[in-house]
Amino acid sequence: MRIVPETYFAVSEELRLFGLSCAMGAVVGAAFDAVRAIRLILPHNRFLVAVEDAVFLLLYSMALTAFAAAAARGDLRAYFVIGNILGFLVYFVTLGSIVMKTLRKLFLTIGTCFGLILRPVRLIFAPLYKKVNVKFVRNLQIVVKRFKKIKIVLLKRPSMLYNKMENKKRKNVKNVVEKNET
Repeated sequence: MRIVPETYFAVSEELRLFGLSCAMGAVVGAAFDAVRAIRLILPHNRFLVAVEDAVFLLLYSMALTAFAAAAARGDLRAYFVIGNILGFLVYFVTLGSIVMKTLRKLFLTIGTCFGLILRPVRLIFAPLYKKVNVKFVRNLQIVVKRFKKIKIVLLKRPSMLYNKMENKKRKNVKNVVEKNET
């Protein structure tokens, strides 16, 4: 009698794996809320948001691979991803929305308190800012004027096209010679 290694899961095992993948999707949703909280605290431009999303997806793919290796004997099944998506969506719609609303209110309150604390400092530094800003604007205008002068001094490229028909027929040669004689 030969021993055949287990290559298939029973239905109950596959249901258990699907439930675990749904739970993993909820954990991924919580991790995504952490990334959203960082974006809320420190606003980013589009490039940094794209980099953060790429890193998040890379970490998710590593977690999915680790899940498949640990729980499913290295077999990655499509229903793992579907379970992750379902768990993520359930978390995102239910608990995730509550968490983000709470965080937004919290940061708005902290921002308001921080603004009240900084108001006296702003009143002291506002006149200084206006004076310094005028100097910087004046210096910037001087620099811009110098760049414009340099641009005027630089030679412009000739606009003659060699493949124009009038250049092939040499209609403009006479005009060039007459200009050089004067």
